[in-house]
Amino acid sequence: MKPGLLPLDDALAQLLSHAAPLAGAARVSTFEADGRVLAQDLVSQLQVPPQDNSSMDGYAVRVAELAEGAVLPVSQRIPAGSQPQPLAAGSAARIFTGAPIPQGADAVVMQEDTEPVDDGRVRFSRVPEPGQWIRRSGEDVRRGAVVLARGERLTPASLGLAASIGIDALEVARRPRVALFSTGDELVMPGEVPPAQMKPGAIYNSNRFFLRALLLRLGCEVKDLGIVPDRREATVQALREAAAGCDLILTSGGVSVGEEDHIKPAVQALGSLDLWQIAMKPGKPFAYGRIADAHFIGLPGNPVSSFITFVLLVRPFLLKLQGATRLAPRAMELPAHFELPRPDRRREFLRARRDAEGGLDLFPNQSSGVLTSTVWGDGVIDNPPGRPIARGDRVAFIPLAELLA
Repeated sequence: MKPGLLPLDDALAQLLSHAAPLAGAARVSTFEADGRVLAQDLVSQLQVPPQDNSSMDGYAVRVAELAEGAVLPVSQRIPAGSQPQPLAAGSAARIFTGAPIPQGADAVVMQEDTEPVDDGRVRFSRVPEPGQWIRRSGEDVRRGAVVLARGERLTPASLGLAASIGIDALEVARRPRVALFSTGDELVMPGEVPPAQMKPGAIYNSNRFFLRALLLRLGCEVKDLGIVPDRREATVQALREAAAGCDLILTSGGVSVGEEDHIKPAVQALGSLDLWQIAMKPGKPFAYGRIADAHFIGLPGNPVSSFITFVLLVRPFLLKLQGATRLAPRAMELPAHFELPRPDRRREFLRARRDAEGGLDLFPNQSSGVLTSTVWGDGVIDNPPGRPIARGDRVAFIPLAELLA
């Protein structure tokens, strides 16, 4: 590893040290809160379920009054949403899933273990255990319990849980406002120039599409400033416009030190800048700075480098801005079904996917320009510096589902 390269964990720690949670919150409909970060604890004012209820269609009974083959009269019918009468002695109550248990009953016999007989009676082929097929009041949520904690990122299941305790609106962190642009005279937008008319050296701007999509998935409001020409004055103007009213300026390309890389002097002319060379592959060049009240992050231009640095560095930064408490993706250990005899001296994030045998296959071309690898793969292998991988070795695998959520 070259001297002066910053370990990824150190770079992330430095980056996150600048990410103070944004001031302000918003109250939004529970219907619209998916993916937002909860701004206050959600405390239940009720029990879920509110009273003991049946988890099966069948008959509510007193266990002490049953024996195998017993026949009991049916004294009442209890559908879900009704209020039952106390269970009459020596009888059974026809009951349906979700219906409240009548006072005096201590078990439910599912209908498959019963047989109707004449005169509205029912025969029982099995004697239940006390409490069988009864869902107890509060077994899901207790009154006064914190069901969702401040800093949790809301999921569809979270929204259902909030609704189950009667919550129709939630206090969530406000959305980060992010200005996005790409730099490079070689960049062309799809639809503007047909492939047959592309000039030599021109490429379609793929980064703008996946970066915008990643920002939206993280709940950001995106101000898309398009493609900025490789000129100092144009870069300064774009940065000045981006800093007005935004929390973060995110760029791709132009963070190296070539003659056409104008991000560094432009940011320094308006604010402050740290340029980091991170000991990771792909994604070595990375920049963080400030322009007025806005954070600035500059990503490398190669598409896979831009993608990987976003999900490993920018994603946790944006989550912390929203007050999220879980920032790190969860990895799992899986066996390698490939060999990597010549590892890089930097920490590598190898595009891979799980196979039918529960192991990992490696995409054959790990170049930072091969965006196909990020579509083919369903995750990345986090491989330490200089570590060769033999077939069968267990490696740390981070699913893309952890990095894109």
